[in-house]
Amino acid sequence: MNQGGFHPELLPERRLRRLELLITRRLDGLLHGSYLGLLPGVGSEPAGSREYRPGEDEVRRMDWAVTARTTVPHVRTVDADRELATHVLVDASASMDFGTAELEKRELALAAVAAVGFLTLGNGNRLGAHLLTGEGVRRFPARGGRQALLSLLRAVLLTPRAEHPVPLAAGIEALHRQTPRTGLVVVVSDFLDGLDEDGLGPGAPAWEEPLRRLAVRHQVLAVQVGDPREQELPDVGLLTLVDPETGRRREVPTAGRRLRERYAAAAVEQQATIAAAVKRSGAAHLPLRTDRDWIADIVRHVHARRRLSRAAVRPRRTPR
Repeated sequence: MNQGGFHPELLPERRLRRLELLITRRLDGLLHGSYLGLLPGVGSEPAGSREYRPGEDEVRRMDWAVTARTTVPHVRTVDADRELATHVLVDASASMDFGTAELEKRELALAAVAAVGFLTLGNGNRLGAHLLTGEGVRRFPARGGRQALLSLLRAVLLTPRAEHPVPLAAGIEALHRQTPRTGLVVVVSDFLDGLDEDGLGPGAPAWEEPLRRLAVRHQVLAVQVGDPREQELPDVGLLTLVDPETGRRREVPTAGRRLRERYAAAAVEQQATIAAAVKRSGAAHLPLRTDRDWIADIVRHVHARRRLSRAAVRPRRTPR
């Protein structure tokens, strides 16, 4: 099943509408709220209950304990939250135009941006974006509302494929300079840019230090999009591989078991390098793959973050 509704024959508006329906139907119910859970958002500070107002209140915020006790419908109330500004940085490099499963990595990146956007709508929250293109960093100021989000997603969808875009490290630096106010920043990339030529060198990736500086000021989520063929080679005989970033071609005899094992081992090490760099930077890490249920992966990540958050604020017992 094509999870994202990315059918080339559909107009951009229809493709985005199908993506919106998919996200709101699955994520909205599973997460029991309009926020990703890794955001400083609504529902974090309970403030009591009040009577339910038809047409104004959401049924999912019903306080069933109070309702049962008083026989009058009540909803949970929370302390007012400040307006939240979220900024996404979207990698549009050539390596993102790769995919051998349900989606291309580029389409999965759009789905991740849409998930963040639709789940942060409302309450005065705003979403902005920085797109790394061949002409430079294309900036979209943070705006609120569904139409602004759809306009942003359409721009991401229609961004031309860039062979030589702004490097990821430079894009992160630009975003850091242009977003002085603390908020949430979501970096969506395969994070292959800025690695050593073989992806395994001893030095840190070029984007690690800029990402660390960004995480000092903001809450940062690194969404890493990947494809199964980046992890292992199939046994399909002589295979022509093309580096999308440089255009270099190489003939690879995939029938050799030893070669496939070496490729898989190198891929594991490369992914470990990326994961370690993200962790050192202080950002949260959310890997998504084109052959997996990306919505389920988002839900698992959110629930894990919520458990960590609850554990961090739970009072410790003093030993007697």
